[in-house]
Amino acid sequence: MFNRISSLTLFAILAVMPLRAQYDASFSHYWAMQPSFNPAAVGKDTKFNVVGAYSLDFAGYEHNPNTFYVGADIPLYSIKHYHGAGLSIQNDKLGLSTHQRISAQYAFRYNLFGGTISAGVQLGMLLENFDGTKLDLGDSGDRAFPTTNVNGNALDIGLGVYYSGREWYAGASVQHINVPTVELGEKNELEVKSTYYLTCGYNIKFNSPFVSIPTSILAKYDGNGYRTDLTFRVVYTNENRILYAGLGYSPTNSVTAYLGGRFHGINIGYSYEMYTRNVGIGNGSHGLLIIYQTDINLQKKGRNLHKSVRFL
Repeated sequence: MFNRISSLTLFAILAVMPLRAQYDASFSHYWAMQPSFNPAAVGKDTKFNVVGAYSLDFAGYEHNPNTFYVGADIPLYSIKHYHGAGLSIQNDKLGLSTHQRISAQYAFRYNLFGGTISAGVQLGMLLENFDGTKLDLGDSGDRAFPTTNVNGNALDIGLGVYYSGREWYAGASVQHINVPTVELGEKNELEVKSTYYLTCGYNIKFNSPFVSIPTSILAKYDGNGYRTDLTFRVVYTNENRILYAGLGYSPTNSVTAYLGGRFHGINIGYSYEMYTRNVGIGNGSHGLLIIYQTDINLQKKGRNLHKSVRFL
């Protein structure tokens, strides 16, 4: 019995896929979509947020992975406390395998030391599918590999904590804390290991009110492999206009270039990730980010409003 159906995927696609071995997909714009890996980050701004992200990995290769994510979160005020709530959908296509996750998130927020600390929980469902009808086994006839379309699902749980100050933030979370196992057909199953996340960021400001440099770090570990991303962006802000450019670095993995801004009230970002291993410069990963935000008055008009640091 195969404990990891990812072995089937690796058999069916390119040998370069170990670069993408972790179950959770990596998004270049992680700093703008923190609820995707930490449920305590929902409702951290006094805005209703809708985030859409798309990643096309290993461009130019056949059966290359592609992932899209859509999430929405909103701050709430009830019983003299602030809360956050969110919903998200993620679809990750990797060769003949499709990983889907549908999640609901809740966070309890509390003012502490001039900032806000929150604790969050995420309840979701993992939906797995493997299309064995497209698997070419040659003459081997190995019965361990399914030759039909098999699917399964399992409950998925995540937890997180998050603290945000005026110019900085830090968070820790764990996804798949219940180590869900998805049965696929009669002979295969997928055990999803817990993945641990640490993130932090600081917004460097200058004498000029128009320029700032947001910096951020995300590290994740699933018991087998780890990935760390460091990102620096130069942001120009003038009234409602925002433009930014930046660079990211993931040791032993890649270098990423960013470009984006706010256009007609919509935040749009593009990234290109160039792998530092034996992958051509033109075979990197394209990332697209779209964010819609609208202010929400939680109490009296004009109170508790501030600029969101999710995009900045």
